[in-house]
Amino acid sequence: MISKEEIAALVETLLEGSENYLVDIKVNSGNIIIVEIDNDSGVSIDDCAMLSRSMEEKMDREAEDFELEVGSAGLTSPFKVVRQYLKNIGNEVEVVTKEGKKLAGILKSANETDFSITITKKVKPEGAKRKIEVEEVIGWSYTEVKSVKYLLKV
Repeated sequence: MISKEEIAALVETLLEGSENYLVDIKVNSGNIIIVEIDNDSGVSIDDCAMLSRSMEEKMDREAEDFELEVGSAGLTSPFKVVRQYLKNIGNEVEVVTKEGKKLAGILKSANETDFSITITKKVKPEGAKRKIEVEEVIGWSYTEVKSVKYLLKV
């Protein structure tokens, strides 16, 4: 079976110098290899085809047969790498905590260990008749959340 590490090293080498970056690799039974890439301005079908052809040229089907799928990270797929968080700073995201709580807010910041969002909530100040909207910044480490994804509004 082809190892995920071998594929990752090959993909990283092939993507070097391009705007595309590796998001995820899956190697399923039967050597079905699924490579997911992204780009700060969006991945084109040509990017996927070019990477697929380059990988096919570098891999030896005689040594081990495989099936290869190269695609882009879906718009509503959960973020898997820090660069996806950085790309989406300023966009509205949905956070699902490990406890199952869902929050929506604007992605404010992200780094190698954690990220934060700004949420807007309504609170009623003491003595006031109406609720007012206030912004609150909430931060998490990546290990504290189940998923974070771009919130697509229709």
